[in-house]
Order: sequence, then structure tokens, then C-alpha cells
Amino acid sequence: MDSPAAVAPGSLRSRRGRALALGSVACLCALGAVVPVRAADAVLEQAAKSGEVLMVGPADSPPLIRMGPKGEPEGYAVDLARRIDRQLKAELGESVRIRFAPVDNTSITVEAVASGRAGLACGVPFSWEREKLVDFSLPIGLSGLRLLTRSGGLDGSPASLAGQPIAVVEGSLGAGFLGSLEPTARAVRFPNLPQAVTSLEQNKVAGVLGDANVLAGLRHERKLSGVALVPEQPYVSYGVGCIVPENNSRLLNVVNLAIASLFQGYLEGRPDAVASVAPWFGPTGVLAVPSERVRAFFESVLISREGLQLGASAPAPRP
Repeated sequence: MDSPAAVAPGSLRSRRGRALALGSVACLCALGAVVPVRAADAVLEQAAKSGEVLMVGPADSPPLIRMGPKGEPEGYAVDLARRIDRQLKAELGESVRIRFAPVDNTSITVEAVASGRAGLACGVPFSWEREKLVDFSLPIGLSGLRLLTRSGGLDGSPASLAGQPIAVVEGSLGAGFLGSLEPTARAVRFPNLPQAVTSLEQNKVAGVLGDANVLAGLRHERKLSGVALVPEQPYVSYGVGCIVPENNSRLLNVVNLAIASLFQGYLEGRPDAVASVAPWFGPTGVLAVPSERVRAFFESVLISREGLQLGASAPAPRP
């Protein structure tokens, strides 16, 4: 792989001195060097000229995106992005591809896509405020806000948070929610969730308020013991999806088609589709979600858009 170009502070960042790529893409450019795209369908028009669509997102957010053993990105969002990549090639030709570059957190991710400096991100929690800035795809999962804390410590009730130092990510849904949950809780802000979890490991905070799926993924990734996610039900639940700049309906259609194809394939038991879901959300995957819950979610998403017809002889997906 080529070495990454200089990275603009507070935007894109290099990882281990190497570019992160999907497929055969190798170059990582500074986010500030990307020409913003704002007009209708401008992302695909620009992609037809440049040969790429820039995808951004936090690289330390399992099960969505994490660093593989060879420094390459992997995860549920990455597997989905590869499907979007194939769909893009079908729409625009073999020369078009998705290039991934990491950013610190979801707030920067949304800003990059909203400004048109990036064309795609997957694994972004939905909120109506964000919907005003970007266009969301079909949901690709469900998550919510929970607290990662030491076992036997905080029980997750608002009263238990009173006066406690709670780690949150700058600009995140958790950072905005903590004050309304318990006004006397002391927010300790970090640029990203992995650093916040490290502060919990070092006993510098009493808990970390953040996305439940990513917190569970980091707990699994780091093999943390003696910590728990509380309360049992999230404080706030939300859908998670992909985002594109506003008024790029052709690109959004490509993204939605890739999502629907993955869900349909999983429900029909196609090995490639099951392999894109089971390692991250299946019963033996990072989040250990029962197969019936995964199937129910995928079915509900598909039925919300079109009639669902599965192959009569298709086997059920296995973990």
C-alpha cells in the first residue's frame, strides 16, 4: 500500500502509518483535500470522474469497524461497504471504488458527510438533528445508549450517577443526553469511545455512556472482565444506518439496494450474506445476538419497503 498523505488535524487520521482500504484501494488523502460536493447526485458524478467514493468512520468501533491483523479495516460496516462497492461498479463501471479513511468519532463523521467532503459512512446512529444534515439509508441495525461500568458499581439508575465522573465522547448522543439523565453527573469528555473505555480501565471514571453495541464490541475486543453494561434496557434506543450527503438520491438508492440484498441473502441462508452478519451479530459473534432476533429485524426492514418473498428451499442461516 502507498503511504497516506498528510492528515488534516481534527479530521482524517492515519492508522499505523498505513492507508485503510476497501478492495484494492490504497491511497489515503487528507479530508480537507477532498472537494466538497453539494449538488443533487454530485457524489456519483464526482465518482465517475475521480473513480472513488470516500467513506469515513471511526476505525475502533467494533462490531462496525475495527483493525484487522494486517492493518486492514474489517467489520459489519466494512462488509456492507464492499457490497455497496460492488453495486457502485454495476452502476458506474469497474473503475469506481470505495476508499475508506478513519476519523475520530461519529460527530466528525457526520460533519464530513454533511459538508460533502466524504460521500458515505455506515454505522451512524439516527437522530432527527442529524437527519437535517444528511440523508439516512435503511436501518442496518438497532442500538441505544447504555453505561459501561465496573461490575457491582453503578446500577445505571439516574440516582446512581449523581456526582459521578462519567466518560462521554465529544459531540455524541451520550454527551448531549447525560445532563438530562442526571444533572449532577460530571461529564468527562474524550475524542473517541476507545479512549473513554481506557479511562474506565484506569479507574479514572465511574462509567462510560455511549453506544451500547460499540461498548459491547470494545469489551469483547479487549477481553475486559469485571465490567457490565447497565441498565438492562437502553436509556434511549435508535436505529443505525448509512449516511450520504443530502440530495444524492442515486447514491442512496445504491446503498439501500446493497442493504436490502444483504438482508434478503441472510434470510435465504446464502453463505456469503450469513458470513457478513454472523461474525458480528450472530449467536457466536461479537454481540451474540440470537439468530431469530436478527431475522426478525431484517424481515421488518424489508417489509417496510417491499413485499418479502423467500426461496422455498432456502436453508435458515446458521451462526
